[in-house]
Amino acid sequence: METTYSLAFLTNLGWPEIVVILVVFILLFGAKKLPELARGVGKSIKEFKKATSHIEDDLRTAMEEEPAPKKPIETKQPAETSEKATSES
Repeated sequence: METTYSLAFLTNLGWPEIVVILVVFILLFGAKKLPELARGVGKSIKEFKKATSHIEDDLRTAMEEEPAPKKPIETKQPAETSEKATSES
């Protein structure tokens, strides 16, 4: 039997669990370091959202643009003058 794990347990967090998590963070990193860590996480999330929205905008514009018409393939014709010059020599 396969066991699948999900993040559903995060939705069941109550106030006591959140307080315990905060206390653990304060003990691990110190009270002065927490605002700096939160700022770093906030900046990371902001950059991630900015990058994903930029990619989405690029995809939308690419889908809205009409494809450029295909040019016919040009083939080079053998130069007749060079063939005649070699056969006459």
